[in-house]
Amino acid sequence: MLRAAGVGTGDEVVVPAYGNAEVAEAVVDAGAMPVFADIEPSTYCLDPDAVAAVVTPRTAAVVVVHRFGNQADVARLRGVGQRHGLLVLEQDELEVPPDGQARRRAHAAYLSGRLSGVVTPTGGAGHSYQQYVVRVPGNGRPDRDAFARAVRAKGVDCRVPVKTPVHRMPRFWRDVVLPETERAADETLALPVDASLSRRDLQRVVSACNALGGLLQPAF
Repeated sequence: MLRAAGVGTGDEVVVPAYGNAEVAEAVVDAGAMPVFADIEPSTYCLDPDAVAAVVTPRTAAVVVVHRFGNQADVARLRGVGQRHGLLVLEQDELEVPPDGQARRRAHAAYLSGRLSGVVTPTGGAGHSYQQYVVRVPGNGRPDRDAFARAVRAKGVDCRVPVKTPVHRMPRFWRDVVLPETERAADETLALPVDASLSRRDLQRVVSACNALGGLLQPAF
């Protein structure tokens, strides 16, 4: 899409650093330079104000990634694009089949109503819960990683969705500070929410997580 739009050498493209490196790699493959902007903490998608702050005369496009089933604020991002004459492209992660979305939403509602000791997703009508991502409060990765190890020891599959922000990877290293991106990378943990899970499976997730409430001190 970037190449088809004429984006290439000498251009800059604003992309999120929270996620995998594929978008930044696509920008480089097109001959352009990826520029990283911070995310909104509630959606993990690009923050329109942060995007506007990094626009330069060389900026040609913005690539918006809808993350974990959350929808980015496309209206505001397109507004930024219109004000600066930028192409705004959207990318979805893997889509959940329609027959599985209702069950995922129901599972997410069950978890959000019963989990304690973690910050549950904000949700919303548009959230498809491709992943059910919580935040483990504390002082960063040691807390989240200790929590993840303890939950796995209780037989619950969980994973860190983004281990290293793209702007901290050697190939794309930038001397920029993206506080919400870095905080999300330190605190987030994806818990199982697959449509195939049974109520007993979900109860196991809740029990395992809630039993660890005393492991961490809430962050204020």
